Amino acid sequence: MDLPIGIFLLFFFLVSLPAVLSREVRPATITVDGTSTIATNDDNFICATIDWWPHDKCNYNQCPWGNTSAMSLDLSHPLLAKAIQAFKPLRIRIGGSLQDQVLYNVGNLKSPCHPFRRMKDGLFGFSKGCLLMSRWDELCHLLNTTGAVVTFGLNALHGRHQIKKGVWGGAWDSSNAQDFIKYTISKGHQIDSWEFGNELSGSGVGASVDAELYGKDLINFKKIINKLFENSTSKPAILAPGGFFDQKWYSQFLKVSGPGVVNVLTHHIYNLGAGVDPNLVKKILDPHHLSRISETFSNLKQTIEQDGPWTSAWVGESGGAYNSGGRHVSNTFVNSFWYLDQLGMSSKYNTKVYCRQTLIGGNYGLLNKSTFVPNPDYYRQEHEISCGWGKRKTVNVVYIALLWHRLMGKGVLHVGSSASSFLRTYAHCSKGRVRHFLMLPNEGMTLLLINLSNQTAYTIGVHNRKDMYLTAGGRNIKEESFILHGLKKSVAWVGNRASDEALSREEYHLTPKDGDIQSQTMVLNGLPLKLTEDGGIPMLDPVRVDVKTPIYVAPLSIAFIVYPNFDAPACL
Repeated sequence: MDLPIGIFLLFFFLVSLPAVLSREVRPATITVDGTSTIATNDDNFICATIDWWPHDKCNYNQCPWGNTSAMSLDLSHPLLAKAIQAFKPLRIRIGGSLQDQVLYNVGNLKSPCHPFRRMKDGLFGFSKGCLLMSRWDELCHLLNTTGAVVTFGLNALHGRHQIKKGVWGGAWDSSNAQDFIKYTISKGHQIDSWEFGNELSGSGVGASVDAELYGKDLINFKKIINKLFENSTSKPAILAPGGFFDQKWYSQFLKVSGPGVVNVLTHHIYNLGAGVDPNLVKKILDPHHLSRISETFSNLKQTIEQDGPWTSAWVGESGGAYNSGGRHVSNTFVNSFWYLDQLGMSSKYNTKVYCRQTLIGGNYGLLNKSTFVPNPDYYRQEHEISCGWGKRKTVNVVYIALLWHRLMGKGVLHVGSSASSFLRTYAHCSKGRVRHFLMLPNEGMTLLLINLSNQTAYTIGVHNRKDMYLTAGGRNIKEESFILHGLKKSVAWVGNRASDEALSREEYHLTPKDGDIQSQTMVLNGLPLKLTEDGGIPMLDPVRVDVKTPIYVAPLSIAFIVYPNFDAPACL
């Protein structure tokens, strides 16, 4: 909807009143360079994982997984299919800590086929587990019919033995994996990529494998893929190593495996520390803590340029806090700050895909493990769920990951800001829009603004480094109403796309209900979104604002700002 600036500012003031009283409002200038991209994402940048953890995986006297394992998840639940379909498509990675203990019940498997069981001396406290092919068929049917792009993580420890604590040696036995892939091909299941192993790099997590041995195994695996797909017009990609980045180890295994073997380098990030850490919220809202992980992105980018230019970088798994995430943190609004900052930062370092741990399961699941109702940083909508004894409560749901997927295009743009580090700023080419059943090319630019401050709001003027300027000017306006401030400021639109006609931008402001950042309820532009009558995803309508006005970003809020007419040659 198009609103005059006075009406929109009044509307936003009323819904944001609790967050702005007695707060400071500062002007800021953002400059976006649309002449060239600094990096690019894949079309399916947003990714979510399905893990192997059984219901009795517990940490810190909590057991937050329920029946969310790839072996036990209710695949018939209608909200599961709708959540995947909303992305058209969503990339799904099946993998996790128990991945290297999964056997596949196919071919000449000589081991008994049973689920994971608690085992004191087992890796991560569990025995080996076995995937039935009937279950695999069901998984593939759901993922393929919902249009998911699937990455499957293979067992890279099969046949090896432990040579000392935490270190595994010996040759990888490829027979079970080879039989499994053959079966998958014979059934026509579509797998986009195969990942080799999970967290075996460097010193490993639970287990590690020497980089030279790992590289040789990947050469063997590449030969298997080439043979199995020799009659196919396209081959699945090979991903590795799915572990925490260790520059020396990554460099060595790339040199051993050589050009053209590994297509994608995957690494994992849990930069918030343990899920039990009482300082999780403080870390999420600390810009200096969030920025530390940029060194990992930078070093991996350098390693690829020097030792593996034929590969690209993915974040194959990232849940913020490890050991199932933080209770009452990882599934609330505040986690959205960490998640979106990670998406924006990783994009700047040419990360092609970012896989969120998890789609469902643990405290960090995008979907509630019991109700399948989405948590805040996926999307939350007004929805009634059963609470037992005939009681029902309302859960409000709004989009985060889905907004990124729909608004942020592949091209990453350089953005500069005069604001403090508490205002995180990212810019992408806008994603192509569907109009009249036709997919139009990228149009303009989209800003992502994340305000980590609980005291400071910002009024922002946006400049195009090329030839368009939006200026808000301004002095420190502490004590002055942001409404009056917005009405007083004048702005000018300059550039070869400028005209005297009214131009508008689209704004999506995301805030927690009642200002509680640990709320599980999120609102969009001050209004809740409701599920459609059949439980489907509703339309996401922005507020359209005159482009000549400054952007207002409230404390502890997130905003996507779309400029359809932004002159960005790099985005054409």
